[in-house]
Amino acid sequence: MSPLQFFKCLADDTRLKCLLLVSQVGESCVCDLMSALNLDQPKISRHLAELRKCTILQDERRGKWVYYQLHPELPEWAKDVITQTAKQNKSYFDEQLTTLIRAIEAKNSCCD
Repeated sequence: MSPLQFFKCLADDTRLKCLLLVSQVGESCVCDLMSALNLDQPKISRHLAELRKCTILQDERRGKWVYYQLHPELPEWAKDVITQTAKQNKSYFDEQLTTLIRAIEAKNSCCD
């Protein structure tokens, strides 16, 4: 993956927030990201598919739901960019992260 491909793939608010959220919780289901970002399933899925196509995220189907996590072959420099972006910009996605964590902890997501 080239830096150009990486940054082009992240040049969208929804994709960037999805990536930062997944990076913070380890993995997330589409339905939990829908709730956190207050967006519909087709929009979230389309953006997650782009992140998967760029090999930034990896998906795993469990029943009818799809879970996403950072791709294991993501270069270290890209992981560092994601980590530092999340660490230095909490206010950019803090509200969505709180919503996502609450849904995961409450085990009341639509995926259960």
